[in-house]
Amino acid sequence: MSDSKNILLHCCCAPCASAIIEWLLQNKYNITLYFYNPNIYPEKEYLIRKEELLRYAEQLNLPIIDDDYRHQDWLKQVAGMELEPERGKRCLACFKMRLFATAKEADRLQIPVIATTLASSRWKSLTQIEEAGKWATSQVSGVEFWAKNWRKDGLQDRRRILLAENKFYNQQYCGCEYSIK
Repeated sequence: MSDSKNILLHCCCAPCASAIIEWLLQNKYNITLYFYNPNIYPEKEYLIRKEELLRYAEQLNLPIIDDDYRHQDWLKQVAGMELEPERGKRCLACFKMRLFATAKEADRLQIPVIATTLASSRWKSLTQIEEAGKWATSQVSGVEFWAKNWRKDGLQDRRRILLAENKFYNQQYCGCEYSIK
């Protein structure tokens, strides 16, 4: 990864983002949060997750970009993959869509590095996330994907502590209608 301390952090939710944000701030990174998650279903769930992240960003006085919901665009992106298992082709397509939007936003803001809180979830494939991030940044010149494993170095334990301290809503599924089961 480049030695830039400026990062656009794609955030899926406050619980997954909290320990990562804390670690980045402790290590003197300049973070802008980016909430783009058209996969989340139903819209009520999307709004709860968004409000939790907005509340946390405000509490920490961090800039946050709240992109549009656009669930219908996501449904088109994963059409034909509805029956794929978790960690299957549908998840990779979903990650690519979200991280490509993140890379374009980073380019617009002239932020040279993107990362994602998706890499903190034990339910997600780190290989798929890295593939999607590298693909996304290959489509946008001047932006690099930081494929950090956010599950290590005590961050999972810290996530649980911050979840309780901040009384975050903790969802029980990834977000899309196909992962609710």
